[in-house]
Amino acid sequence: MPSDFFPNPYDAASSEAKAQRGINALDSTGELLNALVSASRPMNLRDLAAAAGMPPAKAFPHLVSLQKIGLLSRDDDGCFSAGALGFELGLIALQRLSPTRDAEPEIVSLAAATQLSVAAATLGPLGPTVIRLEESARPQHISLRVGTVMSLVNTAIGRVFAAHMSEDVLEGLLAQEPIRLAGAATKPPLQREYRERLERIRERGIDEAFDAPVPGVGTFAAPIFDHTGSIRLVIAVIGSSRGIDRDYDGPVARALLAATQRLSWRFGAGATMTGR
Repeated sequence: MPSDFFPNPYDAASSEAKAQRGINALDSTGELLNALVSASRPMNLRDLAAAAGMPPAKAFPHLVSLQKIGLLSRDDDGCFSAGALGFELGLIALQRLSPTRDAEPEIVSLAAATQLSVAAATLGPLGPTVIRLEESARPQHISLRVGTVMSLVNTAIGRVFAAHMSEDVLEGLLAQEPIRLAGAATKPPLQREYRERLERIRERGIDEAFDAPVPGVGTFAAPIFDHTGSIRLVIAVIGSSRGIDRDYDGPVARALLAATQRLSWRFGAGATMTGR
């Protein structure tokens, strides 16, 4: 996965924060912390200051203070990384995360922005299971409901999950494929075409299904990862296949990827997914 697949979504929010009155020195400190997070690796003074857009002489006092309070640590090579307090704050944030709850605003916003239905699915005991459905304000005929278990082979939601499962888990779930929505009645396709499709999903970070398995319905689906790099949810936009731009670089696909990237960052996946 390319290193820019998970750009920091909070960069865009920084302009709004700067519009509010604050302490300039802390703003500079925040720039250094953001630069370190974006790099996802320990950095020396010179490189960190350059990434934050400030002279090393200006950056150094901020870094010394951050080190004193434990937000940062410095190794024997002089490189800065997260300190004990930084780890504790991160753990507190992770403990408070609820993927389903925290995805709710993104799901509602995505449905409003695209005027399409948006579904969220998690991996349940029977396979990828829809746990949230925000229906479009426009009439749409889709046979999807909360609790629907999706095919790992014939649906975009299922294939995105399959692309990010371990091999043993995937093989075990494929054995149950006939029980799922649009599941195959015969032996699941383990041949080259299916494996190549899963590899393309990992490369692109998104999958699509148009007019299959349901004629007239189009879907884009993309994954959400947590701080361990594991897939937690799949979000899909669903609508009439004639009303969705099918381009992977089109507005619908871009809106979906932006939403899933923001959620993955929120769940701590920014650093772990770099170069995945």
